[in-house]
Amino acid sequence: MKDITENFGQLYYPKSALVFYQCKGVNADNYVEYFDMDKNGRPINAHPLTLREANQLAKVLKMAKEDKEPFLKPDGIMGNHILHLDAVKGKVIWFTKATQRELYFTDNLGIPKGFANVPSMLWIAERNRLSVFAIGSNRRPTEKTKLYNAPFFNVYEDGSVCMGTVDIRIKRTASLDEFTNTWESYFFNSYFSHLMENYNPVKGNCVTLWESLVNSNEAFPMEILKKSKENLKTLIA
Repeated sequence: MKDITENFGQLYYPKSALVFYQCKGVNADNYVEYFDMDKNGRPINAHPLTLREANQLAKVLKMAKEDKEPFLKPDGIMGNHILHLDAVKGKVIWFTKATQRELYFTDNLGIPKGFANVPSMLWIAERNRLSVFAIGSNRRPTEKTKLYNAPFFNVYEDGSVCMGTVDIRIKRTASLDEFTNTWESYFFNSYFSHLMENYNPVKGNCVTLWESLVNSNEAFPMEILKKSKENLKTLIA
């Protein structure tokens, strides 16, 4: 006989079973009985389905449904702002043009909340982490586009963002638009609080910069940006 075990996939073993009962009649009642399985696959330990077991079942069914749902699927035609999409790794790179954003700061910085002009930005995100950079113009970036360190608090020199106490919840079924919009919301709706590892992301004083920009309608001063050591080509890899 030929040994074909090497062709087998992952083996699954019976762990439990459910039997649904229903009585006859107009007002038919239902009853669910839960069985454990012994090592031979025989049902044992019959008992009514408990709330804990029902919750476990619901969780398994929810995960199974989500696994079949597409992740990072565009809602329509993919926008020109998307630069790179890897649905398998759950990684997206996109850019946003210079615009006004509402910014929040912790009290210790002494900067009031309000609207301020921010530069064009490059965003790199996976389900549980985010990196941001600044761009020198509103043109769609290429691999040769110079990147600058994002001029914000809570951002490391390599671009990675410290989200602090933000409860990050990216859905397993998030569309591409939902994914990018959620990350932008997380970033700008959280409170900027401090410089990371005493690194100053701008030429000059970061506190003074945002004090002068918030609620002033002044254009962002591009000359204060520091050139990043990163480039788009390596960030895509």
